[in-house]
Amino acid sequence: MSVREHDLGEIRDAVAKLCSAFPMDYWRETDRERRYPTEFVRALTEAGWLSCLIPEEYGGAGLKLAAAAAILEEIQKSGANGAACHAQMYTMGTVLRHCSEAQKRKYLPKIAKGELRLQAFGVTEPSAGTDTSSIRTAAVRKGDRYVVNGQKVWTSRAEHSDIMLLLARTTPREAVQKKTEGLSVFIVEMKAALGRGLTIRPIRTMINHATTEIFIDKLEVPAENLVGEEGKGFRYILDGMNAERILIGAECIGDARWFLARATAYANERKVFGRPIGQNQGVQFPIARAYMATEAAALMVERAAALYDQGLPCGPESNMAKQLAAEASWQAGDMCLQTHGGFGFAEEYDVERKFRETRLYQVAPISTNLVLCYLAEHVLGLPRSY
Repeated sequence: MSVREHDLGEIRDAVAKLCSAFPMDYWRETDRERRYPTEFVRALTEAGWLSCLIPEEYGGAGLKLAAAAAILEEIQKSGANGAACHAQMYTMGTVLRHCSEAQKRKYLPKIAKGELRLQAFGVTEPSAGTDTSSIRTAAVRKGDRYVVNGQKVWTSRAEHSDIMLLLARTTPREAVQKKTEGLSVFIVEMKAALGRGLTIRPIRTMINHATTEIFIDKLEVPAENLVGEEGKGFRYILDGMNAERILIGAECIGDARWFLARATAYANERKVFGRPIGQNQGVQFPIARAYMATEAAALMVERAAALYDQGLPCGPESNMAKQLAAEASWQAGDMCLQTHGGFGFAEEYDVERKFRETRLYQVAPISTNLVLCYLAEHVLGLPRSY
């Protein structure tokens, strides 16, 4: 599979064709039953799309982040929900840049073949939220192992993952000069850990997101599973977080384009007072505004992905891409629901499901206010607010 930009169209077409085998009935059913879309994830895995970022030497396609963004955008644009599997892409930002060669050879070929799933990213904690430096989960070195104690929350797909990237404190916060120091990343083999210090508890939410909270009690992790250097983990996860923001932004663009297509089609078909409702400017203008917002946000997602793929700093662009795209998808979703009127609330139209799903990205993977604070301080030079 080529990494050339003009091949993105071929990738989009192939992903769209795969998604067409999973009609809206499938997604309504999984949403209604709060069931993990195992069949869909298996199909993506077998087609090689979930291993697109893994280098060819480890059995993957060796594509750029821009290709991964195109894949996830197309999934969302089809009406599906890529949140069931997107972590296998954005965690590669940490794995490929910071795991040892031995770790890559141990795990990546099996992930590429679909023998292992890397779908869990254990970072957020109940008492810390997005203040990552305040996490309390602690890992203490004892001989050839680390003993880990703590708790994580909103660790999505933990029940459906074989491997988790876990962030823990290896040096107490009061013992470091900068609060972002003393954090380390570990590879946790989930099946071996379950019942041996790791407990997973599902959290039922307004969307089918397969999210959980994790309790860690004297979990032993081999020292060889430490990623990179001890105490440098915060910098490592930033690579994963920037990739995550870009890919979530691409998903939001896909959502927005799904909403726009549905709203436009309905506005052309639905007749009230003897004329299509799309003939009315009160219906036209919100659709047109949502379209403009989507196209503008898509350019920022493209820009952020290009910087990431060049290995250049992309923190501001990644945050702006995620935020602008999330706002565009929410604007488009609200517009689509309004265009459909009462029918928008009916399950059979799929608008209400996508409306709920896309609302998440105003909150996760980082909230609106923290994006604004980041830009205010680090880009505009305003006084730090938090």
